[in-house]
Amino acid sequence: MESESSLRERLIDVGVELVLAEGSASLGLREIARRAGVSHGAPRRHFPTHHALLSAIARRGFEDLAARVGAAIADTTSPRAQLQAVARVYVGYALERRGMFELMFRHDLLDSEQHASGERRLRESTIPLFERIVALVARCGEDQDDTTRRRSSGPDATPPPAVTAAALWSNLHGVAQLWAWGSLQLALDATQPAGTLRGDPLDRIVAAVLDAHLGPVNS
Repeated sequence: MESESSLRERLIDVGVELVLAEGSASLGLREIARRAGVSHGAPRRHFPTHHALLSAIARRGFEDLAARVGAAIADTTSPRAQLQAVARVYVGYALERRGMFELMFRHDLLDSEQHASGERRLRESTIPLFERIVALVARCGEDQDDTTRRRSSGPDATPPPAVTAAALWSNLHGVAQLWAWGSLQLALDATQPAGTLRGDPLDRIVAAVLDAHLGPVNS
């Protein structure tokens, strides 16, 4: 007989498979239960709300993304190189695992104060990635010498690292979405002379995003 803990993990496994194959809109409780071979009421024993089950599925995505980020920055030392590695992994993950990526950031659907449950708060999985970006942005600022450090006060003051990190993250998220939809490729093909986008255009866009928010590497 299957243990309760095994059933709980199987429900999450089925949800992960389903979101990767068919997207977040496919994640109904009944469909997950059907594919797991249990009654439609069985998920309620482990996930008192639909949001709780969606959160457990999304947490798998954040754990996977965190592992990929950790591996990507393991051999890098400078904060700028680490940020570039994080950015590439983030966009690559979005394109490779589109259904999961969409679910992970739909906090209107996921567990929150409005959808309380016994599940470990999803913020414990989501916030560390953003905190890592904030820390790296702050280190990039510290690495600037006195002649290149941006202003700390006045109308042209550099925003706090958290604000810069939020803008950087938003930019990368938009790049991922627009590339997945084919919009960026269309725009670049229509506006760039033939042969000017040498190398990987997506990689060059990611590099341009970092330059826009942190300044050029040799500034």
